[in-house]
Amino acid sequence: MLQQLTDDMKAAMKAGDKLKLSSIRMLRAAIKNKEIEVGHELSEVEALDVAGKIVKQRLDAANQYDAAGREDLRDKELAEAAIFQAYLPEPLSDAELTALIDQAITDSGASSMRDMGKVMGIVKAKAEGRADMGKLSGIVKSRLG
Repeated sequence: MLQQLTDDMKAAMKAGDKLKLSSIRMLRAAIKNKEIEVGHELSEVEALDVAGKIVKQRLDAANQYDAAGREDLRDKELAEAAIFQAYLPEPLSDAELTALIDQAITDSGASSMRDMGKVMGIVKAKAEGRADMGKLSGIVKSRLG
């Protein structure tokens, strides 16, 4: 992903795409800040986690701008989120999430809400970066509850 960011940044410079260039620089800076915070170079999974958080921030900001009637700022946030999402793996469909959760419940022998941690541990490892953990948690609760 990091090499792809560098290549895309160069292409955006050559093409004069200011929005894409600034977005890529923003993502690279966020990754660099996280590396400084943790004290080592980020793995691919850790870098994807940073990108996922930035996408979530952009979508939340877009919703707030929409509520405030600021369509211009909302559109900018949505455009940035779309650029960042290009670096994330394809999200799992609802059917894939449900199948993954059902398999985790079976594998862990979970039978009640007390076993939610076991199930979430299995599911999180398999769905890392490809699903919203809040959504996953809700599905697991409904299955175990």
